[in-house]
Amino acid sequence: MFDDKVFVVKCVSEGLGIRRVLELMNVAGEACRAGSVVVKVNFVSACNLLSATPVEAVEEYIRYLRDFCPKKIVVAEAPAVGGSFRDALDRFGYQRLKDYDVEFFDLSGDDYEEFYVWNRSLDRNVKVKVSKTMLESDYLVSIVRPKTHDTVIATLTIKNVVVGAILPSDRHKIHQGYKAINLSIAYLATFLMPKLALVDGYIGMEGNGPIGGTPIKLGLALGGRNAVAVDAATVALMGFDPRNIGYLSYLSEWGYGCIDPDKLRVVGVENWLSYRKSFRPHSSYKFQLNWRLTPQEKQKIEKELSDLLSWNRQ
Repeated sequence: MFDDKVFVVKCVSEGLGIRRVLELMNVAGEACRAGSVVVKVNFVSACNLLSATPVEAVEEYIRYLRDFCPKKIVVAEAPAVGGSFRDALDRFGYQRLKDYDVEFFDLSGDDYEEFYVWNRSLDRNVKVKVSKTMLESDYLVSIVRPKTHDTVIATLTIKNVVVGAILPSDRHKIHQGYKAINLSIAYLATFLMPKLALVDGYIGMEGNGPIGGTPIKLGLALGGRNAVAVDAATVALMGFDPRNIGYLSYLSEWGYGCIDPDKLRVVGVENWLSYRKSFRPHSSYKFQLNWRLTPQEKQKIEKELSDLLSWNRQ
């Protein structure tokens, strides 16, 4: 059974909390034994620093791993707007990671596999190209800043790898309304679940994220081996109910992790929910809650979805 503990620590700057989380987890051996380590960062915008994964968080992960093994690390992403991958590396200070001999990989030019996701009528006939580098990574790490979102309420470690793994030319295709996108993210996550989920929450984004929001200090870093639990804990600390996040609700229902704040296994701080903040949601928040399917819609997708999930677990 997966390790569903969520590690939470207080932090006073970007990056340092991630280092402490990694030390508490004692997670280096898993990456050192893996064939390939891919770190998926978030550059949804190549020109907005607040929307990006803090370089300090990625640097602390690399330094931590280097203390145990000379593992080759690939830092991967493809921005959605605002410029190129190289532009983002330059603007966000990532070029300094060259000192650690990391490989920067632009996912926009990657080989791909094709998957079908759901359209607005909940027919699974929308074809998207998904990065082979992400799909085939032996050890996938997702490092993010906690942010509100304009479609799925919050974007964290799972959404970072799922939507980020879709080649940029196809990403718009997953936006088929609140019902379809949550279902599609959850389905693709069963192929792309991170082995290590890290959230640098020293400064998050509230309001009209994932690009146009404003900073809010959470002052916490989180990590764990179960991305569903990590994202659920982060959502709760942002002041939202994880059970209202569609893709997390589906993944929990399918057995991929706990999302009930009262049942999460959180270590590192006492009374962890006392650190909860109230992130201002996106202006479309009330509409985003309309992701739940009607009984008729559930019946429509039930058999196909059951077959898909059974096949993926074989």
